[in-house]
Amino acid sequence: MTERLVISRIGHRGDGIADAPEGPIYVPYTLPGETVEVEPVAGHPDRRHLLRVIAPSAERIAAFCPHFGVCGGCAIQHWREPHYRAWKRELVVNALKQAGIDAAVGDLIDAHGEGRRRVVLHARRSDHDVFEVGFAALRAHHLVDIDRCPILAPSLAGAIEAAWVIAEILQPQRKPLDIHVTATDAGLDIDVRGSGPLTTPLGAKLAAVASTLTLARLTRHGELVAQCATPTIKMGRAIVPLPPGAFLQATAAGEETLARLIVECTPKAKAVADLFAGVGPFALRLAERARVSAADSDEAALGALERAAATTAGLKPIETQRRDLFRNPFMPQEFRSLDTVIFDPPRQGAEAQARALAKSAVPLVVAVSCNPSTFARDAQILIAGGYRLGRVIPVDQFRHSAHVEIVAPFAR
Repeated sequence: MTERLVISRIGHRGDGIADAPEGPIYVPYTLPGETVEVEPVAGHPDRRHLLRVIAPSAERIAAFCPHFGVCGGCAIQHWREPHYRAWKRELVVNALKQAGIDAAVGDLIDAHGEGRRRVVLHARRSDHDVFEVGFAALRAHHLVDIDRCPILAPSLAGAIEAAWVIAEILQPQRKPLDIHVTATDAGLDIDVRGSGPLTTPLGAKLAAVASTLTLARLTRHGELVAQCATPTIKMGRAIVPLPPGAFLQATAAGEETLARLIVECTPKAKAVADLFAGVGPFALRLAERARVSAADSDEAALGALERAAATTAGLKPIETQRRDLFRNPFMPQEFRSLDTVIFDPPRQGAEAQARALAKSAVPLVVAVSCNPSTFARDAQILIAGGYRLGRVIPVDQFRHSAHVEIVAPFAR
């Protein structure tokens, strides 16, 4: 059964929302003011599939990717940029407002740069016994075959083709694969997950492919299959050797922008804790002028940070500590020798660490977040502990999606 709806606004996931007597109805790929024809989504009474746009908005533009609307990777390519940017900034404004926080929110900074420098491609055999490599469809269990992706950086050229070749070698095992590809200064670094143990013949085939495609490195669940060069990324002055499947900010411009904002927020820092430090995108830059204590639960990431620091001239000391900051956050007394704390947690935020910081005497805390809701929750905790929230800066490195980064200082 089809129906007509009028879209009133865009939700926090990028879906259009129609207000109905029974509550909001979510329709992906629509815009405010549009009249659309839709059909139900089985099992989801508050969602609809878009069939066609009957009366398009004047703000609608043509999507630049042929897979848009089928692939679940991008939520918004069909909205004129000024409106898109205003909506994305409002995601941060609304999250703070809902938490009862009155704060100045800056203009959205575009940090897409050349595009995404890392991608996860999935390989599956469909219910119809068709082998597929691509991205997951929007809120569905099937894959959309991808031949190109225009939001990827040029440095990821060949990533999709490499994923197909690797998946075709492993597909007789009939296991779902996740193929993580990172663009590094030495070439593509690929980590295959889901394959199970490799037989000697399969390992040999993959090694031959890595050589033919001139991959920097090919690993399986972090175990080395073949390596032609050490995958590295430049961070500030440092050259960082990456562990297999290492976490990086999605774009090079995103990392540089977040690091620049942190440096600008901490002009007088002399002794800094970098919590959830990863491979050191902030620690290595801050160490150009301050002593840094870096903590993370990822031992391999910290090892990469240590090696980068040891081979970079002119840095102040960086101490590392492996620590689960969710279960074992730094306590107030551990901050006594520090004047600044940086924390950049995963999407779930850093509630336990924020509670400990709220009881500390650290003069300056700078929060980095990829989730406005958990950022607002952690900000509430710090404000209740006596911190004053400064200007909140939204950063858009996940262009065309509903994800937004945040950098904000808290001072005593």
